[in-house]
Amino acid sequence: MTDPQDVSGAAPDSQWSMPRGLIVILGLAALVVTVAGIQVAASIVGPIFLALMLTVAVHPLPEWLHRKGLPTWLATIAAILVVNSIILVLVLSLALSVAQLATLLPEYADDFTALIDDAQSFLNSNGVNSTDSQTLLSQVDYGKVFGFVEAILQSMLGVFSNLLFVLALLLFMAVDGSSYGARMRIVTQMRPDIATALTSFSAGTRTYLIVSTVFGLIVAVIDTGALWALGIPLPILWGLLSFITNYIPNVGFILGLVPPALLALLQGGPGLMLTVIVVYSVINVIIQSVIQPKFVGDAVGLSVTFTFLSLVFWAWILGPLGAILAIPLSLMAKALLIDIDPSTRWVNTILSSAPTPPAPVPAPSPPRHEKEES
Repeated sequence: MTDPQDVSGAAPDSQWSMPRGLIVILGLAALVVTVAGIQVAASIVGPIFLALMLTVAVHPLPEWLHRKGLPTWLATIAAILVVNSIILVLVLSLALSVAQLATLLPEYADDFTALIDDAQSFLNSNGVNSTDSQTLLSQVDYGKVFGFVEAILQSMLGVFSNLLFVLALLLFMAVDGSSYGARMRIVTQMRPDIATALTSFSAGTRTYLIVSTVFGLIVAVIDTGALWALGIPLPILWGLLSFITNYIPNVGFILGLVPPALLALLQGGPGLMLTVIVVYSVINVIIQSVIQPKFVGDAVGLSVTFTFLSLVFWAWILGPLGAILAIPLSLMAKALLIDIDPSTRWVNTILSSAPTPPAPVPAPSPPRHEKEES
């Protein structure tokens, strides 16, 4: 008996063996389980992601050294030493600066009390009675305010809490990465779609990290010089903080601004605090919001909304490290879930910063028997 679908000559509505709605539900359930598992193992998964992103970022260095004549093993060791040295210098500088801040903050306790008294006098002179002003200002506590500042710095330092684990992972990943090119050539022959997705992820991540690092250094140097000229204590610490928070999209600039603005308020009053805010805003808005996106936008290609949601999502799962690596992690998830399958690449049109049509798919070649008949 002939199948009714064959009689009508119509193509089947779907290639799936299950209803598409059920597939979506199962996919969402698997996503929830995966996210919950990553969140539980964040202390292990986070350093793995950090080491992976650093390995991707420095991967061209050993290849360049090898082309210059260095043996592969020596080029790999050089790359490992470079990235490990950068991490160690960054961690030691941040730890030393946090220790200096811990000894500096108690000196501002009297200034904070005087600032609260001045605020209460200002409120009383503007018609707010003493009881209301005392109730309002009693909620402002010196320990809570500067506890928030210390929490920001401790979070940045906590990114490297598993430092030995990260350094060991970098060693192993760099050794394996020396044969990455040969592996990808094999994958390209067997599964070109997968190879294209992974190559796009590596290139986009590398461009994002390198450009963010370069502009982060520029912002850090300018911020440090401006704070030093204004007489704000520990300008190197705040420049280092602005460098690290430069990797956090959308809100990183605000996190880097809060501590020096508070110190400026205690040291010179509202006028100095307003000056710091204006200087930071001009520097960071021009560089991070106008110049930097022009360099990294083509490589990342993510919309502003999706970038912000990525920040919230990965920070919720992995904490401060997830906030710093939000863009690379989103690029990796997009490569593994969307770019890897031609039938789902249309989603890139929704996620991208600019609507670009997908690349045309070449028509399949006719079967061999059809060629022989023609």
